[in-house]
Amino acid sequence: MPSQPTVPEIRLNNITTCLAATANTLEIVSQSLHTPFLSAISVTTRSLSTSIQKIKQNKNDCARLMEQTYGLLCAVIASHLESDTPGELPPSTLSHLGKFTETLHKIHTYVDAQQEGSRVKRFFRQGEMAGLLKECDVGLQDALTGFQVRNTDLLHDISAMERDAQTAYQRVLDMIESLSDGTQSETDSAMYSTFSASRNSSNLISLLPSEPKIFHGRESELADILKLFREGTPRIAILGAGGMGKTSLARAILHHGDMTLKYSEQRVFVACDAATSKVELAALIGAHLGLKPGRDLSQAVIGHFAGGLPALLILDNLETLWDPIASRNDIEEFLSLLTDIDHLALMITMRGAERPAKVKWSRPFLPPLAPLSQEAARKTFIDVADDWHDSEDIDKVLLLTDNMPLAISLVAHLVDSEGCAYVLSRWEQEKTSLVSEGYDRTSNLDLSIALSLSGPRVASFPAAKNLLSLLAILPDGLSDVELLQSGIPIENILLCKAVLLRTSLAYSDDQRRLKMLMPIREYMQKFHPPLADFIRPLLSYFKQLLRLHHMYRGTLSGPSIVAQLTTNFANMESILTNRLHAQSDLPDAIYSTIALGYFSRISGRGQLSLNAQIPALLRVEGNPDLEVYFTTNVFNAVTFEPIPDADALVERTLGLLPKVHDTTLQSGFYRMLYRYYRDHRRNLSLALEFLHTGLRQAIASKDVAGQCDALESLAMSEGSRGNFRVALTYAIESERLAKTSGLLLAEAIALRVHSMCTNSLGNYKSSSAACDRARELLALCGMAGGEMDNLVMNSQAEVHKLKTEYAQAYNVQTQILKSASAEEDPYRNAHALLTLAEIGVQIGTDTPDVQANIDKAITLFTTMTMWRHLIWCETIQADLSLRDGDCLAAEKLFLKSLKSSRGEDLEIVCYCLERLGDPNLWSTGAWSSTWTVVLLVQVFKLEQKLELYRALQFLGDLFLVQQDENTAVTLFSVALEGFTRMDVHRGRADCLLRLGDVCRRNRNLSKAVQLWTTARPLFERSSQTKRVADIDERLGATSEGDATLVGEVAELRIG
Repeated sequence: MPSQPTVPEIRLNNITTCLAATANTLEIVSQSLHTPFLSAISVTTRSLSTSIQKIKQNKNDCARLMEQTYGLLCAVIASHLESDTPGELPPSTLSHLGKFTETLHKIHTYVDAQQEGSRVKRFFRQGEMAGLLKECDVGLQDALTGFQVRNTDLLHDISAMERDAQTAYQRVLDMIESLSDGTQSETDSAMYSTFSASRNSSNLISLLPSEPKIFHGRESELADILKLFREGTPRIAILGAGGMGKTSLARAILHHGDMTLKYSEQRVFVACDAATSKVELAALIGAHLGLKPGRDLSQAVIGHFAGGLPALLILDNLETLWDPIASRNDIEEFLSLLTDIDHLALMITMRGAERPAKVKWSRPFLPPLAPLSQEAARKTFIDVADDWHDSEDIDKVLLLTDNMPLAISLVAHLVDSEGCAYVLSRWEQEKTSLVSEGYDRTSNLDLSIALSLSGPRVASFPAAKNLLSLLAILPDGLSDVELLQSGIPIENILLCKAVLLRTSLAYSDDQRRLKMLMPIREYMQKFHPPLADFIRPLLSYFKQLLRLHHMYRGTLSGPSIVAQLTTNFANMESILTNRLHAQSDLPDAIYSTIALGYFSRISGRGQLSLNAQIPALLRVEGNPDLEVYFTTNVFNAVTFEPIPDADALVERTLGLLPKVHDTTLQSGFYRMLYRYYRDHRRNLSLALEFLHTGLRQAIASKDVAGQCDALESLAMSEGSRGNFRVALTYAIESERLAKTSGLLLAEAIALRVHSMCTNSLGNYKSSSAACDRARELLALCGMAGGEMDNLVMNSQAEVHKLKTEYAQAYNVQTQILKSASAEEDPYRNAHALLTLAEIGVQIGTDTPDVQANIDKAITLFTTMTMWRHLIWCETIQADLSLRDGDCLAAEKLFLKSLKSSRGEDLEIVCYCLERLGDPNLWSTGAWSSTWTVVLLVQVFKLEQKLELYRALQFLGDLFLVQQDENTAVTLFSVALEGFTRMDVHRGRADCLLRLGDVCRRNRNLSKAVQLWTTARPLFERSSQTKRVADIDERLGATSEGDATLVGEVAELRIG
């Protein structure tokens, strides 16, 4: 009779059913709304629903953990359903979600360890399992508090639990349907449309602005511009004063039938007032084009347009970039490059009457826009305020606007609600008031704005003026989500928004962001600047977003945080410019400036100019933690901007470390110094000294993530010097620490390093298994297909390459190259290029193609000042020269690489020695057997099996030339056995080919045919087409029975 299930088993069975259903719901929410962290949570939940069925130990603890987890997962779903901004979670909630994700990974590790025969459990030392359980409990309690879950005592009625899960599932479907089909409120619709697009920032930003609905009086200018387009590919500057309708004219051209027909989908409209430099402008254009972010997208943008179809590019409000003298030359150079593209039409709008130099603008020049004619002004007025007003009153009102389109729009909206008499009366009062306050040069446009601000609609909602003053320093505007989530202390903020829209003081752009036209922004900044109390909540809001990005970049957070930061980049610059001069907000402003600078670099905008203010402010603030944080970022950005006196900066920062409260900053600074002195100063001994200090600091502060990072760096360093077993010990300890702490990402990184070490030791099976496990963990982190996944793929490609599966390795590297552009990820791009060049040498790729890859890699590594990789470039260049028969040049470069790498990088040393020691690669008289002996001594010392068997193979060739067949056969046989055990196809084939030739010389033709036939598919698998042809020639001659030809073929040089 089967035993009855225990209470813990019943609880686990119940929770299994519910977890599976919840995982489905989470997956739908993740795929539809793309909430940060949710992909990782849904994948991990699904994995847990399978794992808990196999639990054999500690079932009570597991049941308790899983019940609390289930309660939290329900709360996560509910937070989407019950949010004030449906489907969108504020940064504070996302912070809780990120921490819960980390806890969920710890729970996954703990549950995995309770299974029978678990491979995880063997990593735990005494007491560590209890420690992990405690961390799970603490993390769950924090999450329960953060999500305000008060009761996790679940019903034991499984049917009720299933009904609850099904109800939640249906509510989620209903919410997503309502958000996507337009049945929700206007506000909800605005929020969903904005952020559903913003999952990919390029999707959001690439939308074209709408065609102007009210557009009169520009028929002549429109006709002149269209004529220029019919005559060719023009370069046009639309000039004029602020508020004159330049943007409206550009938008009318953009949507004209001629343009849509001529340029189809190749129309790009870029608002430039959010950029401050040429690099930022290129990043904005790149985002519109869907290019991946990079260090400087200028060339990528040029290349995209040059290699594409005919296109129209409109740069709106370019004066914000061109007016400052510091950026003017760069902007003009960039415009010049754009106009060198024959099929790219360029149109700019700028305030003033001067065109940028270095561009051959199309003639005849378009004169600066003048005020509208009286007829056009009247039509514009009537379109807004209707035509029932007295004609003379309309003329009087228009007389006050100077017929400027923006002034007409503002005044007409006021007339529409209050009448002409009121407006005329208020005009005189407002003008007298402004002049009495000293604004004696106030224009009629300013008076129009002032009149709108003092009108009844704004007066009935005084807070609307506060919102307008805040918008004045936000060139990117704000979405409804940001208005509601940022905590701006303005009552009925969406009603205030509506007031601003009705009065035309603000407008909603095509991404439904609330914005102001530049003249109104400037007016408000001059006369009504925002109060600190309204700016501070936005500073806090964006600081939280920047912190989330910094903590989880490239790991768990997904693209939506990046998209929101991208959309608000100019807003953050403006806010920080304001708050860096406010003592009360200085720490937050400094931290956010440093974090924004980091985001600026990785998103292709280059260095943030605000960073230049930080050193002086830090000395005033006297905050050691902030100063160390800043200095660490300075060194991390060294490839973007050299450090003038690095040693002095290091000395000053080391002196601050004892005063730092955040001990993880201390360890992080030392680890950063290791990378700097290793990669940029070539001082490995000092670099390692810093690294060991960083490891000690991480251990002392119980910073497990820091310990893992330091151990992985030590493993890489020892491996580069040939101490592979020591390196493997470090990698395994890092893996153990990460695993026992439930740090899945750190474990995946450690497994990649583990793979690299076992590669060097010739254990390719173990290496492949480590890579497979790493990719499983990355999938649990929601990082499949991401940056780290590509690095693991690179390790898998290395296994293929070492086993001489060149085609597979080549395909993986090509895949990596496509995903890592030179602008976005120059290191991975250059590394892939160099590896493709290395493989290309081995499989016979045409020399110009191999050389092109080497040259591109050299350019990128030179820019990054990565000396070790430049030596690798020289080494592959030597390999190419050797293949092409230039033995003298090859020997010179190999010896140079040997000299540069000896004692520092044994991988390069062994590569050079292997090439120098292979007699089949060199012409007669150009090779010395000494190199083969040196290689053999070297690999015996390093325990490198692959190089050992290759050295034995080369010695076999040497003895064969010396007519010592017995010794040669013994060496080939030993090498063949080793290559077979390691599954190295080309090595096996080479040995089989040689042994076959020996058999033919000894007239054992049947054995020779057997060996050659075995070698042929191995050569095919390693893409050695010439060797396959050699085999076919031998076999063909044998089948014809031509002994003389067979003998001649057998004497062919193998290499």
